[in-house]
Amino acid sequence: MRILKFGGTSLKNAERFLIVASIIEEKAKIEQISIVLSAPEKITDYLTKSILEKYTNITNINYLDKIKSILNTILYYICEQQKTFPYKQLKTFVTKELLTISKLLEKINTKKKCPDKIKAIIISKGEIFSIAIMEGILQSRKHHTSIINPVKKLIAIGSNYLDSDVNIEQSSKIIQKMHIPKNHIILMPGFIAGNYNKELTLLGRNGSDYSAAILSACLNAVCCEIWTDVDGIYTCDPKIILKPYLLKYISYQEALKLSCFGAKILHPKTIRPILDYNIPCIIQNTLNLQSKGTIISNKTDTNFHVKGITYIDKITLIKLICIQNVNIIQIVTHIYNLFLKNEIKPILSIQSSFQKEITICIYKKNLNKITNLLQKEFKHEIEKQYIQPLHIINNLSIISIITSDIYNSKNTISKIFKTLYLLNIKIFTISQENCENVLSFIVKTKNTKQTIKIAHSIIYHNTQTIELFIIGIGNVGRTLLKQIQTQKNTLYLKSIKIKVCGIANSKLILINSNGICLKNWFKNLNKFGIPFQDLHIITNIVKKNFLINPVIVDCTSSIKIAYEYSNFIKNGLHIVTPNKKANTNSIEYYKKIRQYSLQYNKKFLYETNVGSGLPIIENLQKLINSGDQIIKFKGILSGSLSFIFGKLDEGLSLSEATLQAQTLGFTEPNPQDDLSGIDVARKLLILAREMGFQIHLKDIVIDPILTHTFNTKNNDTKTFFKNLSTVNNIFNARLKNAQKLGKVLRFVGTIENKGQCKVTIENIDLNDPLYTVKNGENALIFYTKYYNPLPLVLRGYGAGNEVTAAGIFSDILRII
Repeated sequence: MRILKFGGTSLKNAERFLIVASIIEEKAKIEQISIVLSAPEKITDYLTKSILEKYTNITNINYLDKIKSILNTILYYICEQQKTFPYKQLKTFVTKELLTISKLLEKINTKKKCPDKIKAIIISKGEIFSIAIMEGILQSRKHHTSIINPVKKLIAIGSNYLDSDVNIEQSSKIIQKMHIPKNHIILMPGFIAGNYNKELTLLGRNGSDYSAAILSACLNAVCCEIWTDVDGIYTCDPKIILKPYLLKYISYQEALKLSCFGAKILHPKTIRPILDYNIPCIIQNTLNLQSKGTIISNKTDTNFHVKGITYIDKITLIKLICIQNVNIIQIVTHIYNLFLKNEIKPILSIQSSFQKEITICIYKKNLNKITNLLQKEFKHEIEKQYIQPLHIINNLSIISIITSDIYNSKNTISKIFKTLYLLNIKIFTISQENCENVLSFIVKTKNTKQTIKIAHSIIYHNTQTIELFIIGIGNVGRTLLKQIQTQKNTLYLKSIKIKVCGIANSKLILINSNGICLKNWFKNLNKFGIPFQDLHIITNIVKKNFLINPVIVDCTSSIKIAYEYSNFIKNGLHIVTPNKKANTNSIEYYKKIRQYSLQYNKKFLYETNVGSGLPIIENLQKLINSGDQIIKFKGILSGSLSFIFGKLDEGLSLSEATLQAQTLGFTEPNPQDDLSGIDVARKLLILAREMGFQIHLKDIVIDPILTHTFNTKNNDTKTFFKNLSTVNNIFNARLKNAQKLGKVLRFVGTIENKGQCKVTIENIDLNDPLYTVKNGENALIFYTKYYNPLPLVLRGYGAGNEVTAAGIFSDILRII
């Protein structure tokens, strides 16, 4: 004997009914089978709503008409496919049953109340409809059927009409007395049982699964098959994790833990009978017959130490804190007895003897009842201040990690908690007391999906994920995208996954929260990009998709975007940028970004603000944090000016050297921005502020390359070069004067120990480290308390798309 149970999604329409019938036929060729059916999808929901409507008369929706429409549509299309199907007979049956329901609803409407006994009768009709339809299909295909009436055969315990347990031993004796021919397919409506008075009762949530497990035990079945719309039991909810792993095998105990702690696939009541009677249970997909599903038995899947991540939402935490020398064990015992007396089952309870705290987790819907009981029970203790007033926190979720060996998973779990801390996700409490291989912890409901994504990524992929939103796709932005694509496999081997979720220029943004294909991003940006008029589109995507490590990569020079950094950080994004505008703006905004970065535990990384890919900012911060003191700084901070002044040494004129620098991509599109010295001043300002000097850009003295008589305002590039050639002789004379002294000209930024900053052309002699710096190199010289008399020198290329993009990439990887 084999039991097959089909859920509501497997019976949602005529096509699904016929698919199920075909599965039944194939199984019946091998051995005798019993079929347990749920109500067609939506029917039970509509029946429940029809009762509520009669209480309230709020919506005036006729749910019975909706039910009639669904059922008649199913009957009609089955008849279209199967001409011998008893369409008229079943349509009459449906009409008669709906009339019975309608009469019961009218009584409810008159009395404005509905006893559970009547509610159970109404809600059970969906399963009865399913059995009638399936019987019609099978009999019209010349199969013999027998129906088990669960009201007479399954003996419910107690007086609860809506959520009964079944006495399997008694039920088994009754069912085994039935004489059902071996060639009959047995049908039984799920969700239904009968009490000792032969009154209909229901078996609670997922009651049809429970029915199948009970029938399996009663008939000594070799297997119980639960057919649904998923391939089996996954490591996590597929609605949260895009590609969770399917467990091929799972033990009874592991399945029980998963279901107790929130897995929706099976109810704990379902697992108990198959566990007690050692009956294998297979979870299979009605729509994917190729899948072998998940087998629940004594065997487990050794490929996965962690069997799953589950969650229970809509949780409220109640905390009792004992102030005086109260015996906390007595208080706990008192609470448990109170709950037992009032038939209350807390989801989770944690006792801390050291801190004299008792934490109870309950469903929010039970809050008023439980708080009233506790306040009444401990009124004296609260008044005498032996116990603090109840501390209540709403809108929480319990997340549980179910393992086969919690101790072998401790390093992984530690990594999860560390990541959550870095992402500013608060953990309210942790419990490992209920079961040795289950670890539960509580977070805000708004953080549930993000927490599960993080845990799943760390446990099953051991991968750290970074989600990028790249704004600005000029030379540097494009080069960065190319580098990310090139390094994809290398990073994968190091368990790092970078997903580019957004690419934007000044007009359009291309978004894909699962990651944009970088092979054809430019084409797709122009084809599928949406208008990029509001930066909040990015924060909305982050919140909607619960991204783990979202990062804004600002490759623009936009002041508007720089002004949004604080909002980005506040909304959970890290910032990586070569854009100097934020760090050279007002000192107030400079401090605000850093304050937000600390407050919201987000990183603000800007290594490429100075020296492109050179590790200048990081090393300067290390010097200062380790207690070193900067005595003096000087350096060549512009790759473009380093190139230009190096070419002057080779005999080129100023205009020729500048034109060559522009052609090779060293300068800004308009080179007058480089020659003005303002870019070097901004870099110097950033370094000075890192050293602790609270100065502004206006405080920096700039000795310009071009004299004030040289007009650069409103010049286009062509006009600029024409005008520039007119000062070649003047500049050449200055160069020759330096060469006569055995020196070279260099454009140098200097910071004195009291914060005086200047940018100027200097004559540099042979012994100076800056003497040989040219061809686009940067060189930074730090004279410090520790590095003296020989300074710390950082030197390397400080301009160019590849170098700058690599510096940005390096900052991105520092996020994790």
